[in-house]
Amino acid sequence: MAQRRIGLIGYGDVSVVHVGAIEAIDGLELIGIADTDPAGRARAEAATGLPTFASAEELIDALGPDAVHVTTPHDQHVGPSLAALERGVHVLQEKPLAHTLEEATRLVESLGSASAPRADGGSGAPKIAICFQNRYNRASQELFRLLEGGELGEVRGAWASVVWSRSAEYYAAKPWRGRWENAGGGLLINQAIHTLDLVQWLLGPVERTEGLVSQKKFAGVVEVEDTADLLLHHASGATTTFYATLTAPVARPVELEVETEHAYLEVRSGRGGGLTVRWKDGRVDTFSDRVATAGGRAYWGVSHEELIRDFYARLDAPEPFWIGPAEAMGSLRILKDAYANSAVGN
Repeated sequence: MAQRRIGLIGYGDVSVVHVGAIEAIDGLELIGIADTDPAGRARAEAATGLPTFASAEELIDALGPDAVHVTTPHDQHVGPSLAALERGVHVLQEKPLAHTLEEATRLVESLGSASAPRADGGSGAPKIAICFQNRYNRASQELFRLLEGGELGEVRGAWASVVWSRSAEYYAAKPWRGRWENAGGGLLINQAIHTLDLVQWLLGPVERTEGLVSQKKFAGVVEVEDTADLLLHHASGATTTFYATLTAPVARPVELEVETEHAYLEVRSGRGGGLTVRWKDGRVDTFSDRVATAGGRAYWGVSHEELIRDFYARLDAPEPFWIGPAEAMGSLRILKDAYANSAVGN
């Protein structure tokens, strides 16, 4: 792989995973960091010794990176991504696609317009990926392979849950997390969106979302929801029962279970996680997930590095990256429909 010079936009919590992955992958070099917060820039400079900037535009214009990683708060995703693409710079952006459907649509529609020549000298338009890294978990990959192969027979339905724990201090540390105008939502858009993405990737598009979101624990602390109880109707006719909450005393493993004609499949996240296939003829197959190599919190999963490595390996391919803005609209639409059902949100 050719040497790639990388800029980081946003020096917040999840940026440590991206920095770790960039350092671990041969051929990538982090050359600078941008953050709108002066305190964030000071932390970045102290930790890395790299030059820092107040905006994506300043970093790109000064250093000319081949690609940038956008790891900002949700309402600051689209602006830096568009600024980079307009300058011919590749983008790897954290989830969600955007904090509102309007902003998400603006990014999706921009990809159909003419773009600047690629900063890395390659042919074609600059590429953009949205970081739904749990698609790279071995359990997810094996489940997708089995579903696509047809040996499971008819898919009859699914169950998914994200039962985690948060505190008032979590929101106080980063107040944007609890505000509609900045985060675009709470539990669904910030934590459970990865599982929503997996459900619609594995079982097909969701045509209708029933159910509501609510505040069970953090009313008066934040504006956004901490609990969701949904029924997702897939285009295939199958349904997924989906429950998520941040009110548990401790975080449980994320669960995804699929009932099919010939087997029952169970995915569990976390240490010792993976896929268990219980065939109805009595056979049992298991597939273990990888152990994380980059830094970060355990609940972020183990596959950021796998996605980032794959993104750079595909930069010279003619087709867009497979998890791009249009693909990332699926999970965003599901959660925004849940908010609309509950008459909350933006």
